Amino acid sequence: MSTTSSSSNNNKGALIFLHGLGDTPAGWSSLSSQLPSIQPSLSTSNIEYVFPPAPTIPITINGGTTMSGWFDIFDWPIGVGCKNDEDGLKKAVNDINDCVQKLEAKGIQKDRIVIGGFSQGGAVALRAVYQQPNESNENFAACVNLSGWLTFEESNGVNDNVPLLWGHGSFDDKVLFEQQAYGVAKLGEMGVKSVEDSSYPVGHSAHDEEMVAFAKFLDQTFFPMDDACKD
Repeated sequence: MSTTSSSSNNNKGALIFLHGLGDTPAGWSSLSSQLPSIQPSLSTSNIEYVFPPAPTIPITINGGTTMSGWFDIFDWPIGVGCKNDEDGLKKAVNDINDCVQKLEAKGIQKDRIVIGGFSQGGAVALRAVYQQPNESNENFAACVNLSGWLTFEESNGVNDNVPLLWGHGSFDDKVLFEQQAYGVAKLGEMGVKSVEDSSYPVGHSAHDEEMVAFAKFLDQTFFPMDDACKD
């Protein structure tokens, strides 16, 4: 697991960010420098960045060829109504829970942890925050889904107040753009109350303006009082 931090304290925040299918933590580890370059408050002295690696598994759409993936993919492109790999999704959420426990052992509280991801990683992030049972009734700080999709029909009812940032490319031909409108609407029906959704003129990739929105969202999540003082 790739982590980036330089100090620890009880007020520190953390971002756990999951890469997409066929990628590695290196594909997104630059966030630990890119986001602070946009919002200095997100420096590694304030935020611990965690980039867990997906396991290597057979992927059905690739004829069973193994590659890094959080769960199996049965349909391509990934549109509304695609088949889910329930067992793989549950294992992926458990991997996130392990990351959360390690951060909590360092003194970073759950309500100071943001779960995010790109594509497959975004799908897992949504599930980890809004669907998995939450017996502790402790909320995450926020959720970030970049070009991912919704894989469940009911929320856990506990984290409905956790804010969500959902960014998606309007020309996405892999995780189809329709997934954003569908997912945002369904989450609203489930009771999720705060969703910030935006689209960008790209395919299945990130956009510079999306990174600016990402940094601003994290800054407002981790340091709301500071932002209020700026106003």
